[in-house]
Amino acid sequence: MIKSFISSSCFVAACLLAACGNGSNTPAANTGDTTKTVSQVTLPDTAAFRDTVDGKSTTLYILKNKNNAEIAITNYGARVVSMLVPDKNGVMTDIILGYDSIGKYIHQPENFFGSIVGRYGNRIAKGKFKLEGKQYTLGTNNGANHLHGGKKGFFARVWDGQKLNDSTLELTYLSKDGEEGYPGNVHIKVTYTLSGDSTNQLKINYEATTDKATVLNATNHSYFNLNGQGSGTINDHLLMLNADNYTPVDSTLIPTGKIEPVAGTPFDFRQPTAIGARIDSPSQQLKFGKGYDHNFVLNPNKGSGLNLAGTVQGDQSGIFMQILTDQPGIQFYGGNFMDGTNPLKGGKKDAWRTAFCLETQHFPDSPNQPSFPSTELKPGQTYQTTTIYQFSVKK
Repeated sequence: MIKSFISSSCFVAACLLAACGNGSNTPAANTGDTTKTVSQVTLPDTAAFRDTVDGKSTTLYILKNKNNAEIAITNYGARVVSMLVPDKNGVMTDIILGYDSIGKYIHQPENFFGSIVGRYGNRIAKGKFKLEGKQYTLGTNNGANHLHGGKKGFFARVWDGQKLNDSTLELTYLSKDGEEGYPGNVHIKVTYTLSGDSTNQLKINYEATTDKATVLNATNHSYFNLNGQGSGTINDHLLMLNADNYTPVDSTLIPTGKIEPVAGTPFDFRQPTAIGARIDSPSQQLKFGKGYDHNFVLNPNKGSGLNLAGTVQGDQSGIFMQILTDQPGIQFYGGNFMDGTNPLKGGKKDAWRTAFCLETQHFPDSPNQPSFPSTELKPGQTYQTTTIYQFSVKK
């Protein structure tokens, strides 16, 4: 059984003392101007997130730690909308791309910004897989393939939210049997915790159970720019990935089933390297993805605790991000399909390659690849996995 599927255990979020909002389980009431400002950086207006989708109420939660870092999360798609952390000069910087209202998340072309995606994050070939001898057919929303849970996956659902304290938010959702073609009633809980001491940490804990054998591969799909949303290209960010191997893909970005070394290829990020340093290399793999959109096979953890999956440093801001996880893979996407059509917060645009994603995960198309780590979840098992995005600065 793979590492994510372990006997039932409870994740207990750290309770940090920080002043934020009213400290209750619901967001503060709208008392007029709800825009919050930190060093000239604004969090979205909470009123713009009070809406109704599929008969359920949406809202925006604000978490804060003792370092005055802040994060805005909506229960629509359990998604991160904004995250404010200090740069090398102490200036608070919003490093997450997103919209300023629920309506835009629903109606704009890019609807994965910041969301929890599933049931299956990433792609499943032709929207089909077999499980326990039965063929399942999923919706196809990425050409011939199924992507990120389908047309109405976790990212397009209203979750139930409970703010446990100033720095912790719990979101739950029941994905019913047959939703988007998947078997089983899946109860999933995602807990966001914003902690802070010498660094700022966003901890994301996932926990799920099912009443029928199914597949599950949930992840967070935040788009990052460590120089700040809308600040320009991310090609000069320095990226390190703790991966000796990656999974090459076909022309539809489905893994071929092979695991190949990164050495001697544009996929070698074992030492900090500018994201765009080799982006124009004559590589068929880069042509398939119009750049980087590939799963990297993380090296085994040499110690206890979570594995260091990678690091990124903003070339202008000095903001340094570390990704820690217990997952076997990480998807690196370099913003190759961004084209400036989506109106972001503060009037910014999502121009080409102005953000990157690092999604901790099991491998794409694992249900159809017997040699890949299994993503099967059975009744009586608990899916449990944790990822931490940790932020500091380097001058």
